[in-house]
Amino acid sequence: MAIDEVDVALVVLTYNRRQQVLHTLGTLLENCHDVPIWVVDNGSRDGTARAIAEHYPGIRVVALPRNLGAAARNYGAQAACARYIAFCDDDTWWAPGALARGVAILEAQPGLAVLTARILVGPEEHLDPTSAVMADSPIPNTMHFVGSEVAGIMAGASIMRRDAFLAAGGYEPRFFIGGEERLLALDLMAAGWHLGYAPELVVHHFPSRLRDVTGRRRLLVRNALWCAWLRRSARDAWWETRHILHGVLHDAMLLSGLAAALPGLPWLLANRRPVPLSVEERLRLLEGRTA
Repeated sequence: MAIDEVDVALVVLTYNRRQQVLHTLGTLLENCHDVPIWVVDNGSRDGTARAIAEHYPGIRVVALPRNLGAAARNYGAQAACARYIAFCDDDTWWAPGALARGVAILEAQPGLAVLTARILVGPEEHLDPTSAVMADSPIPNTMHFVGSEVAGIMAGASIMRRDAFLAAGGYEPRFFIGGEERLLALDLMAAGWHLGYAPELVVHHFPSRLRDVTGRRRLLVRNALWCAWLRRSARDAWWETRHILHGVLHDAMLLSGLAAALPGLPWLLANRRPVPLSVEERLRLLEGRTA
C-alpha cells in the first residue's frame, strides 16, 4: 500500500530545540514522502517557529504561547484532519516505509487503536529498553498481527487512530510530561481498544542533550502515582502505590515526586474512574500478579 493512498499525518512536538527539529524535519521529509507534517511548537523562545517557516514553508506550524508539555500534542491532532496520526518528537523520526506499514496493520485490525514502533537509539541503533519490554509482553495477542499486545504507548514513536485519540481526551494537561502515556493508554483500553507493539515499524531516536533529567524523574513519580489513583481499583492502586514508593523512599530527589503528587488529591478524587476488570487483568499480567 503506497503512503499516498491512505489518510495519515505526522505531528511533531518541539520545545527550544531549533537546530534539532530542523534536522528531524529534513529527515522526515526524505523518509515519509507526501505525508503532511504538523509541528507543534510548545512555546519555544529560540525562534523555532520562524526557522521552520523559513526552511520548510510547506510544513504547518501550530505555535503555542506557552509550554503545555505533552498535552500540546492534542493541538496537533486536532489540526491534522487525518484518520491516522503518527507522532514523533524533535529527536525522533520514522524510518522509510514505517508509516505505510503501520496504517496497513491498523486498517486490517479495526480493534487496534495504537501501534508503537520499535525504537532504535543513536547511530549504534541500540534497542530501546522499553521496546524490549513491549516485545516480551505477556498479554495475549488477540489481534493476531506481527508483534505483541501491550498496555502502554511510547508517545514519540506511535501511530494511532485520530478519532480514538480525541475521544479519549488526548494527553492530560495536568501531567505535563513524563509517563503521560499511561493514562491515555488506560483510557483507550477502558473504551474497548487494544494497543499494539509492531517491531517491523522503526523509529530512530537521537536523544537530545537539552533535557531536564532531574525534573523529568520527579514528574515520572508524581504521574505514576496520579495515574494509579485515578484509574486503578482501590486494591490495585494500593499495590501500585507501595511498588512505586518502594523505589522512592530511599531517594530524596524521587521523594519530591511523592510530595508533588499529594496536593493533587482533591482533583484526583473528583476525576477518579477505575478501569474495568478486563483491563485490570491485563495490567496484573504485566505486573506478574494474579487476582
